[in-house]
Amino acid sequence: MKKIIASPLAPKAVGPYSQAVESNGTLYVSGQLPIDASTGKMAEGIEEQTRQSLTNLRYIIEEAGYTLADVVKVTVLLDNIADFAAMNGVYATFFTEQMPARVCYEVAKLPMGAMVEIDATVTR
Repeated sequence: MKKIIASPLAPKAVGPYSQAVESNGTLYVSGQLPIDASTGKMAEGIEEQTRQSLTNLRYIIEEAGYTLADVVKVTVLLDNIADFAAMNGVYATFFTEQMPARVCYEVAKLPMGAMVEIDATVTR
């Protein structure tokens, strides 16, 4: 059985998908763009975009009753791998102990011209 999770603090999905789905004790959070739900605007610069994407991710995770400490896997998509170090600096302020597994890819383009998109798998 699956449960759809949606946080009013995170931006609505920009397509036909859910912010997150919980199934059999695992939460699958869709890729989060750096959009501020209160303004509908995208943050500027890789550091601010990373911070906003991770904040959106946290809102959804907390809506489902988990915390960032429960994250087991993260995928980071960058439109420019040269931004890796800057993204990593912000990322390290969100995940400080028992880091989740992670992959990071450079992609040709992200929705809405974003510089970063981040998804997560969460479990206890």
